[in-house]
Amino acid sequence: MKLAIGCDEAAYDLKVEIIKHLKSRNIEVTDFGADAGVAVLYPDIGIKVAEAIARGDFERGILLCGTGIGMSISANKVPGIRAAVCHDPYSAERSRKSNNAQIMCMGARVIGVELAKYLVDIWLNCDFLGGGSTAKVKRIMEYENKTKAI
Repeated sequence: MKLAIGCDEAAYDLKVEIIKHLKSRNIEVTDFGADAGVAVLYPDIGIKVAEAIARGDFERGILLCGTGIGMSISANKVPGIRAAVCHDPYSAERSRKSNNAQIMCMGARVIGVELAKYLVDIWLNCDFLGGGSTAKVKRIMEYENKTKAI
């Protein structure tokens, strides 16, 4: 699996730990920033990661900021992307199984390193189940395509 990761300065330390964790699982990961001590506008990082996934350069991505919310909002502006904030095992699992989210967002000021690594593992081990959720995800995509023309 090819995975993209990005963060703002608030989540730099968490990003470093997650990258180590991913590499220990032999997952190919590309870091889109930010670098240590460098203040960034998180939408710039979130959108770069989301665009790379939308193009098909990566299968999935992880975005980190203080709460995970800002990164999620930013990534979801990119057509074709479903980014979800995940701060507990259930939300991590359902974001994949029910919503087919390609991007997991977490907040470094909300959860600790060990919980974040645990959630990453859950998220990476889940696939979209389809079933009753297929029509819902399809509707999201239909609406998104409709609004592109506006």
